[in-house]
Amino acid sequence: MANSRMLACMTVAGMLLGDGAQAAGTLTIATVNNGDMIIMKQLSGEFEKAHPDIHLNWVTLEENVLRQRVTTDIATHAGQFDILTIGNYEVPIWARQGWLAELSPGADYDVNDIVPSVRAGLSVDSRLYALPFYAESIMTYYRTDLFRKAGLSMPQHPTYEQIRTFADTITDRNSQTYGLCLRGKPGWGENMAYVTALVNTFGGQWFGAGWKPMLDTPEWKAALQWYVSAMKADGPPGATSNGFNENLALFASGHCGIWVDSTIAGGLLFDARQSHVADRVGFAAAPTGPYGKGPTWLWSWNLAIPASSRHADDARIFIEWATSKAYVQLVAQHEGWVAVPAGTRVSTYDNPDYQKAAPFASFVHAAIDTADPDGQTRQPRPYGGAQFVGIAPFQAIGTQVGQTVAATLSGQMTVEQALGAAQASVTRTMRQSGYLH
Repeated sequence: MANSRMLACMTVAGMLLGDGAQAAGTLTIATVNNGDMIIMKQLSGEFEKAHPDIHLNWVTLEENVLRQRVTTDIATHAGQFDILTIGNYEVPIWARQGWLAELSPGADYDVNDIVPSVRAGLSVDSRLYALPFYAESIMTYYRTDLFRKAGLSMPQHPTYEQIRTFADTITDRNSQTYGLCLRGKPGWGENMAYVTALVNTFGGQWFGAGWKPMLDTPEWKAALQWYVSAMKADGPPGATSNGFNENLALFASGHCGIWVDSTIAGGLLFDARQSHVADRVGFAAAPTGPYGKGPTWLWSWNLAIPASSRHADDARIFIEWATSKAYVQLVAQHEGWVAVPAGTRVSTYDNPDYQKAAPFASFVHAAIDTADPDGQTRQPRPYGGAQFVGIAPFQAIGTQVGQTVAATLSGQMTVEQALGAAQASVTRTMRQSGYLH
């Protein structure tokens, strides 16, 4: 009996030690199911070959779900993840809370090669708290063959009025060709990223002086009326289910005539292995509304280490690998230059091979390099951000309003009803958060 008990204790102890040894060398990575991150996961075997003592456990999630999971994990200090894929919205807010580990890559990493506007969005007091995997602004994609057939010509800087005319002309529901694809899936980083950029150029904004919500203004009404009317006339059915990935699939399969969205899609739409229309894609600047350009979309997906991680040193090694010049070369070798992560490194845009493979390269580089998320709105505003508001309550606010906006697309609410409800809910949340008195 004594020997059995001792053996059992030794077995349990061995199991615990075995689990500990495995956990000590295992990084759990939370990431989004976008194409570039899927490539990162596929190529991560190269990292594990070079670092056999570090094992990678991937948790790949849809965008809205990822945001919920990582926000809950880091706010509760649960320590479920060692590496987070987060945006330039979260990085400064979470860094100031002490929730992220500071990153100080060595000279070989070449931090100064990161596009300055992107690096600035990941820094607090000149200290880096994330490294960028890819970065984006916003642009207009269109089908050159459909425009040619209809006798249309896309200006280099179109207006939203022109976009509506073009979409009306090329829509052909009999062939399932929809003139316009825009984000409709509710979420602060899904439909509200696009809608916020739209509202900016129509002269609207989220908040005015004293953090007063401004959603029931004529500018918001005009922007949403354009959006709902255009999508009902020229958009695909079930638009409230379509976010970035769904619209990418629609355009790449030949079902969209015009798509206004992230510059990151260029590398996917021009890749003949992933896009049926790779030889028929044109591009132009994002459309402008009655106000003009307004604050400019700037987003980056970044890799960061939560302060709760017990494997921060190993996590730093992986993050520096996945955002390095060498990783860009690795993707080019396996997937082709058109597929490399865009928007982050000046050296990528200086590379003749990338310039040759990606006809949009110089356009996108200029859009990201000159992006101005702190640009002027029609009236003074107390916040920064172009397609989001850089305050902690915005996740809840944006998601809540996103549901309301989606209800206008599905016909459950009128624009007036939606904006009235949004104004009331945002006012309530801002009071509860202490911003509005």
